[in-house]
Amino acid sequence: MPQPRLSMRKIREVLRLKWGLQLTDRKIARSLGVSRSTVADYVRRAEEAGLSWPLADELDDTALDAKLFPAPAVASMPRPLPDWERVNRELRKKGVTLQLLWLEYKEDHPDGYQYSQFCERFRRFQGKLDLVMRQDHRAGEKVFVDYAGMTLPILNATTGEVQEAQLFVGVLGASNYTYAEVTWTQRLPDWLGSHVRMFEFFGGVPEVVVPDQLRSGVKDPCYYEPDLNPSYQELAAHYGISVIPARPRHPRDKAKAEAGVLLAERWILARLRNRTFFTLHEANQEVKRQLGQLNDRPFKKMDGCRRLWFEQLDKPALRPLPSARYEYGEWQKALVNVDYHIVVDRHYYSVHHSLRGKQMDVRKSATTVEVFFKRRRVAVHARSYRPGGFTTIPDHMPKAHRAHLEWTSDRLVRWARKVGPQTAQLVRRILDSRPHPEQGYRSCLGIMRLEKAFSRERLEAAAHRALGAGAFSYRSVHSILKKGLDRLPIQEQSELPLPVHHANVRGPDYYTSTRDGGDDAA
Repeated sequence: MPQPRLSMRKIREVLRLKWGLQLTDRKIARSLGVSRSTVADYVRRAEEAGLSWPLADELDDTALDAKLFPAPAVASMPRPLPDWERVNRELRKKGVTLQLLWLEYKEDHPDGYQYSQFCERFRRFQGKLDLVMRQDHRAGEKVFVDYAGMTLPILNATTGEVQEAQLFVGVLGASNYTYAEVTWTQRLPDWLGSHVRMFEFFGGVPEVVVPDQLRSGVKDPCYYEPDLNPSYQELAAHYGISVIPARPRHPRDKAKAEAGVLLAERWILARLRNRTFFTLHEANQEVKRQLGQLNDRPFKKMDGCRRLWFEQLDKPALRPLPSARYEYGEWQKALVNVDYHIVVDRHYYSVHHSLRGKQMDVRKSATTVEVFFKRRRVAVHARSYRPGGFTTIPDHMPKAHRAHLEWTSDRLVRWARKVGPQTAQLVRRILDSRPHPEQGYRSCLGIMRLEKAFSRERLEAAAHRALGAGAFSYRSVHSILKKGLDRLPIQEQSELPLPVHHANVRGPDYYTSTRDGGDDAA
């Protein structure tokens, strides 16, 4: 707030003490009871007016006031203002700086504002825009993604059950062009599928995706180094993008997403609140229609709309989509067993026999199972959903199984005979029931471990009961022992006959013939 002007008497006294007595500003201020800055101001004005001490006799108070406080100069013609909306729009393009836009402005208006005033007035213009508009986002650089808090109910016409569908929203940084769709869940398959469809909706790929630290996409939320889900990393690599999750408790990191979600809730979900949908496809058709209207709505504080800005800014800057669409896959780890197979959803898939005992990384999609060792793919199989089945590639099998494998059919039968004839007969049946004997090794090794847990006598009794029931598996023997059924009396019966001989069935002589076996199993 400006200080009241001193009287002419005090002003003359300031000049007398300053120029006549050579006192300091501090002493003058203390003497007259004014601030030191006030003293300095009047001395400066007198110097600029060309006054000296003593003052001329003809200089009365009116003339002194006119010299110290001259009337302001007549304002010059106003300088041409830049088109701030165009400046704001152009600034989002790659390589465009505020200095470059000022130089172009000065070429058209040589008498225009200098660079400092140009920047200051542009900041004032930005201050009038919404927060989401004021953030500095380059064309084609970022897309912000999140789920809305509101859901869309979908009615099952058959059961009458209502399921809440989730609204996925993606917003491009420069143009605010928005994508939205509903999915059944927020789980990883739906999360990644929404990304794929969003990129296809945009017709290109941005440089960066900024998600919230959603559990589906971020495996281990962390302020500094959030750990992405492996499948999310794979999608990022497929599209050549980087994923930079928003920091926890930093809403400005995801302001675009939150603003886009708010708009989608108001202009899509709120408008559909009285509609009844019976299928997810039907709901998405209506969401698509409402989304088109949202992207065509004019901005309130700028010219144009989201679609127009997208066509001018983001679309030319997006990178092209890859030739192949991303196929969702889940990752897990699996250990290669002695039969050179891994287990994926209770089905057995082969890898090369030299990888026995190694830890594998497995990627499973709807159609394939890929096996990786130290980031190198070592096997690929068509996916099977048959529990307990085997998918074996002949090239994965050793040339001479019994000469090179640590565990052989001979060795297993010899070990089983040490327990008793019933156990030996059970092992024969297990090996004969598989297309390849090696596929029965896992069950036989499991039965081997049961001897340590339950004793040799009980295992022999359990094998007897399993043979009588025709249950040729590890699970059956383990269940008999665990429930104590081996202690119950059963009717004695002779050894069960082998199945009818054919090319794929081995008789008892096969296992008792002389071979190059290893030491007997312990």
